Amino acid sequence: MIALLRVIFLLPVFVFVCIAGCLFCLIRPFHRNNTFVCAGMLSKLAPLVGIKLIIRVPQGQEYTPQVFIGNHQNTFDLLTISGAVLEGTVSVGKKSIKWIPFFGQLYWLAGNILIDRKNKTRAAGTINQTADRMIKDKLSIWMFPEGTRSRGNGLLPFKTGAFHTAIMAQVPVVPVVLSSTKEFKLNRWNNGYAIVEMMEPIATADYDKKKVRELAKHCHSLMNDKLSELDQEVKTLNTSN
Repeated sequence: MIALLRVIFLLPVFVFVCIAGCLFCLIRPFHRNNTFVCAGMLSKLAPLVGIKLIIRVPQGQEYTPQVFIGNHQNTFDLLTISGAVLEGTVSVGKKSIKWIPFFGQLYWLAGNILIDRKNKTRAAGTINQTADRMIKDKLSIWMFPEGTRSRGNGLLPFKTGAFHTAIMAQVPVVPVVLSSTKEFKLNRWNNGYAIVEMMEPIATADYDKKKVRELAKHCHSLMNDKLSELDQEVKTLNTSN
């Protein structure tokens, strides 16, 4: 019953936010900060599905282009890890996202980069274009290196696209970790805490194409340890509240 009531209430709210976001983006289509604004709007919906969201990102730092990498779990990511998106950041997603009603149009107008994952040759070329765009427009890029949803089953192996991009653009990689949301359900009134934490940047100056898998493995290890740490903290918070 709770799930049904949530869907009835949340769906119109979500559609409204997407439409409002599209109208905002039409004023300045593909602006470098559109994704930051729209992601922030979506994260404000977290309490509507019973999530107490804690976001830890550095404040007051001088802007520099970076490649952000986050763990991708499920649909709740739209309302949780989205809250860590910073100014000057766009994400890289599947070309098919553009056709999702309301959200797809918002994603496109916000200036995010759409790639054809089925075409490996074109996808490889997109890495070059993305790196060039980062340098030219001083953009940061957000990617999910797992390539698909883990559905809360730990951290899946990383694909190398994000790390190739960072090395080519000669920018740091910044891991962003969201605590596990596997147990979150629309039918649960209180889903408890979710923590999103942005980790320290990892310099890529000492890496080249030959060491891209080494970089990916290093980041995976750091994020896996942080995920375990955050899950333990969430467990403590949920028990004490």
